[in-house]
Amino acid sequence: MSYSVGQVSAFARVTVRMLHHYDRVGLLSPSGRSHAGYRLYSDADLARLQQILFYRELGFSLDEITTILKDPQANVMEQLRARQRKLREEIARLQRLAEVAEQAIEVQQTGVVLTPEERFDVFGEIAFDLSYATEAQLKRRHSDGQREAMARAAAHTKEDWRRLMEEAAAWRAELLRAFDDEEPSDGDRTMDIAEEHRQHLTRWFTPCSPDMHRRIADDFVADPRAFALVVPPSQQRPGLAAYLCKAVHANASRSAGSHSTSEEER
Repeated sequence: MSYSVGQVSAFARVTVRMLHHYDRVGLLSPSGRSHAGYRLYSDADLARLQQILFYRELGFSLDEITTILKDPQANVMEQLRARQRKLREEIARLQRLAEVAEQAIEVQQTGVVLTPEERFDVFGEIAFDLSYATEAQLKRRHSDGQREAMARAAAHTKEDWRRLMEEAAAWRAELLRAFDDEEPSDGDRTMDIAEEHRQHLTRWFTPCSPDMHRRIADDFVADPRAFALVVPPSQQRPGLAAYLCKAVHANASRSAGSHSTSEEER
């Protein structure tokens, strides 16, 4: 059976111009002609076109495809493996670009109006691990606490953010010292560090109850991105997220006990 250029163009989803070009360069010449001189493609021609389109989709040049089709056994596997490696490298590159774009979007959604230079200056490496922040915002976007936190974040000045990050860095240093000193996670020193973090959140974003703090700490263990917002990967230690989570839970229980005692004394 024979097919016209228009028919092949329609069901192969290629342009007539492309088919004419393949004919000119000798990559795909139709097997026949009609009485009027129009190109006619056979089933074998269509099979060859499928091969051409397959290799084109993989990114091979027309010259490379011509070489492959002239001698299908000539290093085809080697060329396919080489193309596979390149595609994987390209996928990795595009993934990195997608992450950069995602991070840029997320930093914008913090509401911080800073120049790129100021972001580097204020946030350092924390600024580039904010994918969790956007996800959390979407998950909790209808809560009053989330709306208040975003509104307050948007109102912070550059100096506010600088003070906030300096305060967070000092707190982080205390946490790391306690961990390195092998302080128990439910000891007074470590619980005080957990309480300091809760007060930090209340001071800069939104009132953070002990129960809310528990939920935040649970995310530190469940999602590395959440923990990276408080301790950059370069400063993390194995087990540190769980250590802080336990300290937060212990502190919340201590707070609940203190509240019960106060109620009884009244």
